[in-house]
Amino acid sequence: MATLQDFRNERIKKLEQLKSFGVNPYPAKASHANNAGDVVASFDELEGKKVAVAGRVISIRKFGKLAFIGIRDFSGEIQLFIKDGDLAELDAKKGQLGIAELNLLDTGDFVEATGEVIKTKTGEISVHTRELRLLTKSLRPMPLGHEAFNSKEERMRRRYVDINVNREVRDRYVRRSKFWQATRDFLNDHGFMEINIPVLEHTAGGADANPFVTHMDALDTDFYLRISHELPLKRLIGAGYEKVYDIGPRFRNENYSDEHLPEHVAMEWYWAYANWEDGMLLTQEMVRYIADEVWGTRNFTLADGTKLDLGQDRTDFPRISFVDVIKKTYGIDVFNTTIEEVSTKLKENNIEVERSDSIPRGLDKLWKNIRKDIAGPAFLVDIPVFLQPLAKKQEADDRLTDQFNLLLGGTEACKAYSELNDPIDQLERFMEQQKMRDAGDDEAMMLDIDFVEMLEYGMPPTCGYGNSERLFWLLEGVTAREGVPFPQLRPEVDLTTKNIYPEITF
Repeated sequence: MATLQDFRNERIKKLEQLKSFGVNPYPAKASHANNAGDVVASFDELEGKKVAVAGRVISIRKFGKLAFIGIRDFSGEIQLFIKDGDLAELDAKKGQLGIAELNLLDTGDFVEATGEVIKTKTGEISVHTRELRLLTKSLRPMPLGHEAFNSKEERMRRRYVDINVNREVRDRYVRRSKFWQATRDFLNDHGFMEINIPVLEHTAGGADANPFVTHMDALDTDFYLRISHELPLKRLIGAGYEKVYDIGPRFRNENYSDEHLPEHVAMEWYWAYANWEDGMLLTQEMVRYIADEVWGTRNFTLADGTKLDLGQDRTDFPRISFVDVIKKTYGIDVFNTTIEEVSTKLKENNIEVERSDSIPRGLDKLWKNIRKDIAGPAFLVDIPVFLQPLAKKQEADDRLTDQFNLLLGGTEACKAYSELNDPIDQLERFMEQQKMRDAGDDEAMMLDIDFVEMLEYGMPPTCGYGNSERLFWLLEGVTAREGVPFPQLRPEVDLTTKNIYPEITF
């Protein structure tokens, strides 16, 4: 049975033969005046007219003096109809192949074809090819279909093959692009301005997460890869901007899960002179707009089979009180409890108890145990101050924050709140977080004194919101790793590649 290395060796021979003819198998210039899918869709308009198409060879059939080559570009597929006597002969300077050189082509190669649009006797829309150019000679064959390439590990390592073989994977990342474009369109239409902010920060703030650390040689200083967009964007609000947002990667040095990746894309917006109630209304509208634009529906089946209905315009998502649900489920008064009581409930519910757990961390774990069974959509409200060091307190109860989290499919798809702009209150909460860090909680927030200084200059009342691409993964119905083109994996080189390149020390 032929191996991958055997196939490659055969293609190397063809490559050398093409070069011996003087053909450049990797030219820079190509004509792609017409998309394959457009030619097929516009056959009535284009029949008999000359077109130039280009794409990857997906099939080759030869019958004496006739040949049929199927090619694919991003728009679709089309057949090249080749007849001896109608196809121009070999012209090495142009990279042009004749009928005699078709045996040097393989599936996976890229070609350019010029000719008239016709229908064959079997009714196949085709390009009656007059000139055929080689654009790229491939040295490895693509797997033949989904069944030949279904190892999850292999698919993630060679996503470029996965996307070629599995159309549904290719279309997923088209929707991912549309997801962020729809987000931008919505915010731009609502008067927000996109301003990019640094990825490298002196202080990692805006979330409870363990940061990655790197070193900048020019300043001989350690920096953190940002875990959140929050604090720099709020500095912009303090600078006088009133509606700002940023979309880009953030990094959290934590474990992989079905809903989390250490590196992922996220978006945060900040809206001056608005509060959390304004933010909830905008969030409902935004999420529904994105669903309409990307998927064309508001009804979804999530990865675990859960049904989700985002509802109609002008209907509000229901609200769930953090305080009430913890009391109802565990009998715990979140304002009057002990670490012993919280730890006992964690153990009773088979939730891991760590040495560094505090009351806030334990209550958060208990909540997540409830959250996993809430399909949503709903807003989590009444979140205690000790769980959110950056949000304003509720006027009716200063133990609670003006915060809402969007609940979808058993997780929190966003976090938003009326931003704390009292510098004295903010410093006190930072100090509380610092005590948690000193006690061994690496995810507790760092004290950012520059941010406190900014607040002392003054920041207007502001609502802030953030969601990661987890929202996309949820609605797409896939896990985190399936939701991105290139998830991080441990480096690995397969045996075939090692054998192909024996001169390299891997």
